[in-house]
Amino acid sequence: MTPNIPKDPVMLLSYLNTQLRDFYPTLEECCRSLNLSQAQIEETLAAIDYHYDNTKNKFV
Repeated sequence: MTPNIPKDPVMLLSYLNTQLRDFYPTLEECCRSLNLSQAQIEETLAAIDYHYDNTKNKFV
């Protein structure tokens, strides 16, 4: 992951949901634009029981 995103999973959740709400129509586009590993993001947030919902375009 890039150094300018939160390392803490709860803070990462908040950061990504804000990015998705305000700037990106999909998680794939968000990860591509921010140069993030989508698989790593999903794995990190799954560890705190949050999963990406593509119909809502956020982690729930």
